[in-house]
Amino acid sequence: MNATPSFGPATGIGSLPGTDAREAAKASTGSFEDFPFLPELPARGPGADMIGRTAGLLVELYARVEPSGWRLGDRPGRDTRRAVSWLGEDLDALEEFTQGYEGPLKVQAVGPWTLAAALELRNGEVALSDPGACRDLAASLAEGLRLHLAEVRRRVPGARLVLQLDEPSLTAVLTGRVRTASGYRTHRAVDRQVVESTLRDVVGVQAGGPVAVHSCAPDVPFALLRRAGAAAVSFDFSLLTERDEDAIGEAVEGGTRLFVGVVPGTDTALSDPAGSVMGVRTLWRRLGLQPGLLAEAVTVTPSCGLAGASPAYARQALAHCVRAARSLADNPE
Repeated sequence: MNATPSFGPATGIGSLPGTDAREAAKASTGSFEDFPFLPELPARGPGADMIGRTAGLLVELYARVEPSGWRLGDRPGRDTRRAVSWLGEDLDALEEFTQGYEGPLKVQAVGPWTLAAALELRNGEVALSDPGACRDLAASLAEGLRLHLAEVRRRVPGARLVLQLDEPSLTAVLTGRVRTASGYRTHRAVDRQVVESTLRDVVGVQAGGPVAVHSCAPDVPFALLRRAGAAAVSFDFSLLTERDEDAIGEAVEGGTRLFVGVVPGTDTALSDPAGSVMGVRTLWRRLGLQPGLLAEAVTVTPSCGLAGASPAYARQALAHCVRAARSLADNPE
């Protein structure tokens, strides 16, 4: 019996436009027959956004919407219940369209550091301002993710789950660029070893399964993410600079999967699929990597979530990812 592959050749990032869970599940499973993902629909409102959705997963910590954003509180309120209800709808729809599915399936949640940079404490400052609050938040998130993954496994028993942690604020956390509530100052940079060990703890909830970390910000810390146990790193290919190239070469040679975001996340005219991955081939040659490794090491994705796209463009972008991945596999040179 063949081992189920950990990843497929192409997938989405997470968010899609619109508010219909069944339409979104149909788009995800129809576009990516060998690597679908659980869609997120932020257009439904607070609780369907990435922070609110993940806040709904927390165990023994609750959050509600304030004018300034999501704030931790004592008890579950309407906003948390709404987040839980919408996630249930999305899981129902995914279950319907994955009957009998066997293969990799991706689910997304916000990672501990982006969550700490977004969720406010009672005093209005974000959890990032308090090391104890960061630890509590990471522990609550880890427990919530454990339960969430068990629920997805129950609903889609043939799937091999890939957990994607969304960490767009990670670089800002590492470099001390997260603003205080007043906006006049920034929170101190968090020690890299603390960042790494917290990520490792959260990555560890996906026992035996791979974790991808996604960031569509510049300066993705590839080496740190690999040390924290990430099996894949997802990034916006257009933001890479020469400084990133050595880290990418080391990642590929160390067996890390690259989710390369090459298809724009908002409406635009798309080039031919081969043109979309031309930069990936060029980078491969520059790094002296084996062309034959391309299909084994790369998953093609949009550059970021598609929530800001039109429904027609979103469908087109997902199909374009599949064709671009096929072009890479067929013509790696």
